[in-house]
Amino acid sequence: MSVTTQAPAPAALATMSRPAAGALRATLLLAQWQLRRQAQFIPLLVVVQVFMAVATVIGYGLLVGNPDPATALFLATGAPTITLITVGLVMTPQMVAQARTEGSLDWMRTLPVPRWAFLAADLTVWTLIALPGMVLGIVAGVLRFHVDLSLAPWLVPGALAVSLVSAAVGYAMASLLPPQVAMLVTQALVFIVLLFSPVSYPSERMPQWLQGVHEWLPIEPMAQLVRSGLAHDTFDMPLRSVVVLVAWGTAAVAGAAAALRHRA
Repeated sequence: MSVTTQAPAPAALATMSRPAAGALRATLLLAQWQLRRQAQFIPLLVVVQVFMAVATVIGYGLLVGNPDPATALFLATGAPTITLITVGLVMTPQMVAQARTEGSLDWMRTLPVPRWAFLAADLTVWTLIALPGMVLGIVAGVLRFHVDLSLAPWLVPGALAVSLVSAAVGYAMASLLPPQVAMLVTQALVFIVLLFSPVSYPSERMPQWLQGVHEWLPIEPMAQLVRSGLAHDTFDMPLRSVVVLVAWGTAAVAGAAAALRHRA
C-alpha cells in the first residue's frame, strides 16, 4: 500500500504566509507613521546630531590641544560613537517617555496589530535616525585630527547593530521606568557617555573599579565595534565584547516586549 503526499496548494501557502506578511506590513506602516508623526522634529534631531558630533570633536580638541596620532585616532573614532549612543540612550527614551505621558503610545496599542510590531517599528525608526549624525561625526573627526581611517567590511552592519542595541536599551528603559525617572536617567547618561566611558579615550585611563564596571556595560563594546570598523588596522573587537553587546540587546528587547505585553 502506497501513501501519496501532495504539496500544499498555492492558495494554502498564501494562507499560511498571510499572518507573517500582515505583521511585516503592519511593522512597516507603523514605522512610516512614526516617521511622519515626527517629521517636524526630525530636522531638529539632525541639527542636534550635527552639533553634538562637531562639538564633541572641537571640544575634545580644545582639551587635548595637538594630540599624538594614537590619541587623535581615539578622538576621531569616538565622536561618531557618541552620536550613535546618545541618540539611542538619551533621545529615544525621552521621546518614548513623552509619548507615554501624552497618551499617544497607549492609543497606538489599541490598533489591531501584534505588540512586537510596535517595538520593531520604533527600533527601526530610531536606528535609522541615528545614522546621519554618525556620518557627520566621522567627517568632522577626520577633518579636525587629520587621521587616516581603514574601514572594515562590517562597518555598516556594525554601526546598525550599535544603533539598534542603544535604541533597544533606551526603549526598554523608557518602557520599564516611570517617565519622570527615565528622563532623569537620560540626563545622567549624557555625562556618563561623554566623560566617564572609554569611548574617546582608552579604558586604561580610568580607575580600576570603573574599568570593571564597563566590562559589563554595553557602552565600551559599542565603542569597540565602531572603532574597529573605522580603524581596522589599529583596533580589534574582542569576542567578550560581542557577547556583552548581544546580551544587552537581547535583554533590552525582551524587557521592552514584556512591558508592551503587560500594558496591553
